[in-house]
Amino acid sequence: MLQKELLYAALGTGFTCLATVLGAAMVFFFKKEMGALTQKLFLGFAAGVMVAASVWSLLIPAMEMAEEQAAPGTPRALAVGVPVFVGFAAGVAFLLLLDRLMPHLHMGSDEPEGLPARLKRTTMIVLAVTLHNIPEGMAVGLTFSVAAADPSQGALAGAVALALGMALQNFPEGAAVSLPLKAQGVGNGKAFVCGALSGVVEPVFGLLIVLAAGQSVTVMPWLLAFAAGAMLYVVVEELIPEARLGEHSNTGTLSVLTGFLVMMMLDVFLG
Repeated sequence: MLQKELLYAALGTGFTCLATVLGAAMVFFFKKEMGALTQKLFLGFAAGVMVAASVWSLLIPAMEMAEEQAAPGTPRALAVGVPVFVGFAAGVAFLLLLDRLMPHLHMGSDEPEGLPARLKRTTMIVLAVTLHNIPEGMAVGLTFSVAAADPSQGALAGAVALALGMALQNFPEGAAVSLPLKAQGVGNGKAFVCGALSGVVEPVFGLLIVLAAGQSVTVMPWLLAFAAGAMLYVVVEELIPEARLGEHSNTGTLSVLTGFLVMMMLDVFLG
């Protein structure tokens, strides 16, 4: 059974990684980097998608699975609250730790974050986007793993909806890495590779978390909540603030709400 779950997770995260690669390939077709307004739109859209995915694709299924696994007579607050709360808090702590330790540099910033390191600027920019993609890979990997173990069509449809939502925001994310690098004088090939590499972490962490779950269904609510906490940390810490920088903050706000609506509709129609 684990082989089937790994296969499903590989297919799902491979699809979202491919979207990042295709986005990075835009460096071969466009000469200019994205404007500030366009970047706001994409950042806000990504934030909205990730918030909706955290609720519909991760937290709600985590609560439902925890309730199903609860021993008879166990109070719901204990059976559901403990795994979801602890898993969520652990996901936040995990991303907080990575944010503090991993050297990275956000686009448009001159101040690197994380531990001091003698890394090239391009490397630290790629690492910044990689931080976003780690929880996305875990989320997609887990939902496809659940779909592999659940014979119902609803589970697979929900996983596909999540992968589509992530792919929609990964495409511009790949371009948001490669195009600015090209504008800074980096060659097309290197800019493309940097953008593509930022998405490779999704299949890696997607498969790792499925392996961590193994064949034990009991840990799945904890891990789903873990992925939700990690994703929401990225949204609150980075995506929403960056989408609202400068003038026209309502543009960033509307793009967040649009992303949320798109992901919600994908889950409703396909789930």
